[in-house]
Amino acid sequence: MNERTEHHGREGHVGEHVHIGVVTVSDRASSGTYTDEGGPAILDFLREGISSPFTALYRCIPDDQSLIEATLVELVDDHHCSVVVTTGGTGPAARDVTPEATEAVCHKMLPGFGEQMRALSLKFVPTAILSRQVGGIRNNALVFNLPGRPKAIRETIDELWKAVPYCVDLIGGPYMDMNDEVCKSFRPPSERRR
Repeated sequence: MNERTEHHGREGHVGEHVHIGVVTVSDRASSGTYTDEGGPAILDFLREGISSPFTALYRCIPDDQSLIEATLVELVDDHHCSVVVTTGGTGPAARDVTPEATEAVCHKMLPGFGEQMRALSLKFVPTAILSRQVGGIRNNALVFNLPGRPKAIRETIDELWKAVPYCVDLIGGPYMDMNDEVCKSFRPPSERRR
């Protein structure tokens, strides 16, 4: 499943247009056995949290490492996404290969993303210790994995995203303005536009 959504930004934003990839990795959702809820939960956060204009490119694909890698490469290299967020495929099961695919396409890993997600999730469920989410950089894009359930996605993305806009700045991406009421991102005072 491939979808493209345009968001024109909130009035008064001080950001630039950004492309964001959202990838659900699930055999069952990609086959239509059940409706994907993870990807839409991420898209809901983006619509609520980002003030500047953005294009969201959504994919729902099976748990196949080569396909995950190809999708991540396509979104970064061909569609120039500055951020690619995945959901699903990060547990200990044999078919869970999203972290391996992410590591295979990234040039630099950012261990803090996985560490922070597990720390946040452990406040809610002891099985968070089984999670293998990772984050890294491919070219000028940040790529990271989120949990699969909508509740867990919102428990982590709302906190993690506070570091995302400045990370995108540091790797040469567009300035992403956030809705402070949803997600007050961090930037040093000298790097803020408002």
